[in-house]
Amino acid sequence: MDADETDTTATQDDPAAGLRAALALHRLAERVEASHVVIARAHGWSWQQIGNALGVTRQSVHAKYARTRL
Repeated sequence: MDADETDTTATQDDPAAGLRAALALHRLAERVEASHVVIARAHGWSWQQIGNALGVTRQSVHAKYARTRL
């Protein structure tokens, strides 16, 4: 399921379809976040700045993305 399908699927009465839509959105959000962390680091942002932007601690964002390649 892609992001375009989630809107109509999430409004259905079928819980399985709604949960699949939620999973697809979660996976998309994770990819977008990871991509923008890489971009932020390439622009010289500190882990603190990235953590602030994401509403998490610098330690948690560093632990999650420190091995992500620029």
